[in-house]
Amino acid sequence: GCWFRVTAPAVVYGMLAGIGVLIVLSQVHVMFDTAPQPSGMQNLLEFPSTVAAALPRENAGSGWIAGALGLGTIVIMFAWEKLRPQTLRFIPGALLGVTTMTAIAMWLALPVNRVEVPADLSEAIDWIRPDDLMKLADPTLLVAAFALAFIASAETLLSAAAVDRMHSGQRSDFDRELSAQGIGNMLCGLLGALPMTGVIVRSSANVQAGAQTRASAILHGVWLLAFVVVLSSVLQQIPVASLAGVLVFTGVKLVDFKAFRGLGRYGRMPMFTYAATALAIIFTDLLTGVLLGFALTLLKLAFKAARLKISLVDLAQEGHMELRLSGAATFLKVPALTQVLDTVPAGTTLHVPLSNLRYVDHSCMELLEDWSRSNAANGSRLVIEHQRLKRRVEGRTRTTAGVGA
Repeated sequence: GCWFRVTAPAVVYGMLAGIGVLIVLSQVHVMFDTAPQPSGMQNLLEFPSTVAAALPRENAGSGWIAGALGLGTIVIMFAWEKLRPQTLRFIPGALLGVTTMTAIAMWLALPVNRVEVPADLSEAIDWIRPDDLMKLADPTLLVAAFALAFIASAETLLSAAAVDRMHSGQRSDFDRELSAQGIGNMLCGLLGALPMTGVIVRSSANVQAGAQTRASAILHGVWLLAFVVVLSSVLQQIPVASLAGVLVFTGVKLVDFKAFRGLGRYGRMPMFTYAATALAIIFTDLLTGVLLGFALTLLKLAFKAARLKISLVDLAQEGHMELRLSGAATFLKVPALTQVLDTVPAGTTLHVPLSNLRYVDHSCMELLEDWSRSNAANGSRLVIEHQRLKRRVEGRTRTTAGVGA
């Protein structure tokens, strides 16, 4: 689990932005009591028709009423965030907005979609049977299970890494997160429930409400179960559009333009990685977007690691020159190094110090040795500090007492 801590900030912020946009694009449809489309692109293209169908006119449906409830929830949450008295900080804006819109919907008996709660939770339980265990011998099922476990684990840990950047409180224990998810999913399989995974929306809502510890996530489940069991009739009065308004507000908060501008301090590449990750998530899926962000980060790292500064300098002693190399001499720099070697006059003693090299691979060494052999007949000679060579080839550049070893 700890390996997910190496996720670059640009990828994390881009992931949050992409998820935020997806939430907004899908939930604006729900705000107008229409079903969202399966992809972000489809939701974007269908948005004008959804709004047009919800406009108040003769024989129009209740979409505009639902939209008003959702918009009212967003307005209350925004106003509460800006104007909330210090003594009432413990009241979340989402709770206030949903409660207010639910009261209005009940008072006016508005014809909008409301939350559906199963009459008997026990009917939803599908206990595992001996016949189900026999399916474990199916290779197709095993491959699908491993793929699902990997994707769910990656989404959970990426969400945990993102949430850690949203607050200054307790940090996530990634190994514990994986263990908890594994145990939870075994219980889900036993009960016939869908697999569970960590998602950014609920955690983001917790942070925005002022939560400081992991207890907030546990209480999410406790309160949800308590309301479904004890107060299901109350839940059935909540307009779905109001809950969609909460998600739209949360999604907008996930798109952090301040973080995007802050990445500009480190150059254009982090900003490009942010944008590419977000857009890939919006137009494909979460895992593809994150993998693209990782690939761009590794590409930048490879480019930086392969940089090599080459300069050819005349020494005070006549007929002696120095080939100064700084950085990493890899096969990518063989063409540039060849061009410089071709300019060395015949009969020159060429010194190649290695003190400024972090790494040199065999392709560059073979190039130097080939140059030495092919030019030996005209009096040229190659001088390399062999005591430093082994460490540079192995990529070990330890420095002791200020002297490169």
